[in-house]
Amino acid sequence: MRILIALLLLFPLTGASAADYPLTIDNCGFKESFEHPPERVVTIGQHETELLLALGLQDKIVGTSVWFGALPDELKQQGEKLKRLAENAPGFEAVAAQRPELVLAQYSWHVGPQGEVATRQQFEQLGIRTWISPADCTAKSVTATSNGDGARSEPYSINIIFDEITALAHIFAVPARGEALKQKLAARIAAAQRNNHTQPQAPLKVVYWFSSTRLKGDPWVAGSKGAPGWISKTLGLTNIIDSDEEWPAVTWEHIVKSQPDIIVIASMERRLYPADDVATKKQFLETDPVTREMPAVKNGHIVVVPAMSLNPSLRNVEAVELIGHQMNAFAPSK
Repeated sequence: MRILIALLLLFPLTGASAADYPLTIDNCGFKESFEHPPERVVTIGQHETELLLALGLQDKIVGTSVWFGALPDELKQQGEKLKRLAENAPGFEAVAAQRPELVLAQYSWHVGPQGEVATRQQFEQLGIRTWISPADCTAKSVTATSNGDGARSEPYSINIIFDEITALAHIFAVPARGEALKQKLAARIAAAQRNNHTQPQAPLKVVYWFSSTRLKGDPWVAGSKGAPGWISKTLGLTNIIDSDEEWPAVTWEHIVKSQPDIIVIASMERRLYPADDVATKKQFLETDPVTREMPAVKNGHIVVVPAMSLNPSLRNVEAVELIGHQMNAFAPSK
């Protein structure tokens, strides 16, 4: 991992040349053609919104949706005037009414074969191009045994996000901005690794709790091949959940038996379920007769990170920074 980041810092990634139009790009099994950089874009998914903001393309965004929380500090100014079509999934008509040339979706369940908003074909019939984050279709699909979040056949890597930066920077004819963003993210990852001073005798065990439909029911926790798997590997942690599923439901009894050293919980503004709230999560962990016996709870080793940072996105880097910082704080004084 450290070698990978070093190489990213030394050598620009491919695809940095200016786009030649018409431009055709493969995306999640679709070929999308562009005669010019899109001028009107609707984002369905906070990751796509933040990626465009990070590329300095806020003036192209005519509508946003599917928000988990606030923008990171470095993007708040650029995003302060963004139009929100919906906090969750918008309606097809609401998106089409913005007259976008391009719709960017973070998840295929919003814009896909059974899209909650619409299928790609429905948008294409209106002359609207579509894009799905490659992180949601590369070696990932809903299987016969997975829940709706799907499962991965190969581990996720931040490189998928770097490739998406390259592709979108190409589409919008801002390749230099894309390269600069990747270099910045790579430098932050390398710095977080250098600043991680914990040296336990064995890798610390971690579990990532996103939410739950019922507090005493099975929580949705991160499988081993999604974004938290990459975060764990980057920080030298061991995820106690060995599952190909992105966010499987796992019993508290199994989690307690695994004795995690650290519990990472997702913070979000969404309130679809009781455990969307961080304070509710913490109170449950500290008062339930089963969960309060875990080492992570007894030692106060609970880390709160934005929900967006636990799903494939630019914010995975933020999770590495936040968790790494807390790991240093948890380490015993020498």
